[in-house]
Amino acid sequence: MKTSILAFGIAKDILGNNRLSFEWDAGTSVKDFKKALIQKYPDFEKLASLNIAVNTDYVDDDFQLSNLDEVVLIPPVSGG
Repeated sequence: MKTSILAFGIAKDILGNNRLSFEWDAGTSVKDFKKALIQKYPDFEKLASLNIAVNTDYVDDDFQLSNLDEVVLIPPVSGG
């Protein structure tokens, strides 16, 4: 299963790019995705939160990813 990742803010900095493509097993949940992301990029564990959207909709950790989904990493934001 192929998934594209779009990252913003600090998530983009951690990945070193704003777009990446990954291969996953069928039936991968967002929770599993986050665990794998932290294993590959440990700096994600330091974030206070990380929201995930799939194909423009915010999703919960139990959401199952499908082939060709676009996963958007939305880190915490601050203003001033």
